[in-house]
Amino acid sequence: MTETTFLTDNRSRSRNITFIGGFGLLILLFLVGLIAGAVDISFNELYACIIGDNTAENYRIIHYLRMPRVIACAMAGANLALAGCILQGILRNPLADPGIIGVTAGAGVAAMTLMLLAPELTYLVPLAAFAGALIAVAIVFSLAWEHGIQPLRMILAGVAIAAFFGGGSSALSVFYSDKIQGTVNWLAGGFNGVSWQHVFMIMPYTIIGIIATFASSRKLNALQLGDDVATSLGLNVEKIRFFLLTLSALLAASAVSVAGLLGFVGLIVPHIMRLLVGSDFNYLLPVSALFGAALVVGADTAARTLFSPIEVPVGIFLSFLGAPFFLYLLKRRLN
Repeated sequence: MTETTFLTDNRSRSRNITFIGGFGLLILLFLVGLIAGAVDISFNELYACIIGDNTAENYRIIHYLRMPRVIACAMAGANLALAGCILQGILRNPLADPGIIGVTAGAGVAAMTLMLLAPELTYLVPLAAFAGALIAVAIVFSLAWEHGIQPLRMILAGVAIAAFFGGGSSALSVFYSDKIQGTVNWLAGGFNGVSWQHVFMIMPYTIIGIIATFASSRKLNALQLGDDVATSLGLNVEKIRFFLLTLSALLAASAVSVAGLLGFVGLIVPHIMRLLVGSDFNYLLPVSALFGAALVVGADTAARTLFSPIEVPVGIFLSFLGAPFFLYLLKRRLN
């Protein structure tokens, strides 16, 4: 066996183990999320609820409170991880994240505007968030353009746009202080009060976004070779980059519409997965989706159980995890 074959076999084995481990971890955390809480539920009671025993004492807790919440956590986590993965691939920069380049802030201020001004149109929140994210993407894209997209300019423009839209959210909080109470938890990033309505609201956007992302893995791989090589392969680099930015906006906006302003999921997960499975997006995208879902499900379960009876918004919990990791990455790149 040659050294090249040995290394290839090792990488393939590592990818398989990571994928299976991520799937198993997600299932485990999903079950823990269903049984853990203010009212502890045994696995026997959980099984009775799942098979449809409507007479089970805890059926209402499982079916109407915890299950939609855990499913929404999984979808939001997968969407944010994939959005971050796409952005890191487009910009070839491990510091890229929907929150850092302004996509999340744009989606957040648009969703918040709709919730405050037209609460009866809640079902349109994902579309409003997507529109806000697209506006942020368009502004960042135009500011970063100079004979093609400049990745560093895009990140710097994104930071400025994120600050601008963040100021918009703060202004809404001041001018509509009488209505803001219902969105406080949403602003901090949390799943308190999530129902089946929210799950079905973002499910179509999640399915479309995930399918389109997986179908774009080869284009992302081509972009890693550099713009000149990708162009020589017959790709319209700028059109592909804009399409992928739009796709990232859709994924991030669908998560924001339900979970609020969750940070750092799109930064942490793709970077760690790249260390485990390499930079091939055929493998990186699915494992990022699995571990992104597992991270948010696990973080949400911890945030609502560790400090019981107080429920900490999961966005705060993730910020304490993500901020040190971002500083670590920044220090590594500067050294």
